[in-house]
Amino acid sequence: MQGPPFWFPPESQNRAFMHMDLERQYRQEIVRFGRLLHQKGYVAATDGNLTVRLDSNRVLATPTAISKGMMEPEDMVVVDLQACRISGQRPVSSEIGMHLLIYRMRPDVKGVVHAHPVTATGYAAAGLELNQALVSELVLALGSVPLARYATPGTSDLAKALEPLIPHYDAILMANHGVVSYGDSLLQAYMKMETVEHYAQIALVTHLLGRQQPLSATEVEKLIATRGRDLA
Repeated sequence: MQGPPFWFPPESQNRAFMHMDLERQYRQEIVRFGRLLHQKGYVAATDGNLTVRLDSNRVLATPTAISKGMMEPEDMVVVDLQACRISGQRPVSSEIGMHLLIYRMRPDVKGVVHAHPVTATGYAAAGLELNQALVSELVLALGSVPLARYATPGTSDLAKALEPLIPHYDAILMANHGVVSYGDSLLQAYMKMETVEHYAQIALVTHLLGRQQPLSATEVEKLIATRGRDLA
């Protein structure tokens, strides 16, 4: 028997409601972590952007020209993997291409954070990688943090600069720009951003003290042997 117009099977309705609830949760998470980025001084003014993968072809993203400390859930936009806006009233960030490249190259990634934490961005502006094994936590959480060559933000050149590094690292310094980090959730992506900045501060202190004592190759190998991609 044919159902009434616009009738959907109960299981389809349940799936639709579940997707709506999940998207609502992700919107709230973006607001939460955007405020944390702003409070910690990892972004200023309208800097930075955050995204979450909704499904195989949709990404929830912060829009352009908005303070990450003053967002509301309804400010977010949904785009497809070609950067076309599906829903939302605000314009899409010009840096969405960087996020989408990461999602395309890393199926395991569900959340991406881009910010300008002062110390880590200082290293990026100085042309320095964060690749010294000074503390075991960095080796466990990230391995190391490479430096991508400079490219104009919001352009395809930036994606090309990041492309060779994305498969091998979970956080990247961008020369004269900032940091991008990513993980299997927005929480993990945010925590990796914290780890990068914390390590950069430690590295700077050792530099000011005039002495660094990195872990030996053997010690690093032991850490890597126990390291999961998202181990904290």
